[in-house]
Amino acid sequence: MLKSLMVAKAKDELEQELVDKEAEKERYLAEKAPPLQTSGMSSAELQELCRELHVKIGVVDEERYNIEAKVLHNTREIKDLNIKVLDLRGKFKRPTLRRVRVSADAILRSLLGSKHKVSMDLRANLKSVKKEDTEKEKTVEVSDWRKNVEAMSGMEGRKKMFDAAQ
Repeated sequence: MLKSLMVAKAKDELEQELVDKEAEKERYLAEKAPPLQTSGMSSAELQELCRELHVKIGVVDEERYNIEAKVLHNTREIKDLNIKVLDLRGKFKRPTLRRVRVSADAILRSLLGSKHKVSMDLRANLKSVKKEDTEKEKTVEVSDWRKNVEAMSGMEGRKKMFDAAQ
């Protein structure tokens, strides 16, 4: 109901605006270009009228050209200034961002609001890794690789690899 009323009002205002624009155009044309009275004029008077109109057309074309040149100049200047602004943005060093420690509870509280009491312990779900296991793995990998290659070469080595896999 309200939406349809707003649409109807906007449509009426748009139609009124079009009528106003048309009336303004008619008024401007009547002021700037009055209707010509060519009836009853001799050919010399018509030629003089044509010369006057030709001079007026020249003046208007010159003004239009000057305005277009100013617009083009301003457009170029705007582009140059935009380029300078972008260059200046790149020159300044941005500060390094610091890591802010915020708990998961604080994040949830800020997202959900203070009404919701939700607690989440993310660290409880993580696996614990023992240092001893990692040290054993490192010592196995550090052994001499040349001995390993010689032991695994030939059919005997393939048999060892097959047996180790099972």
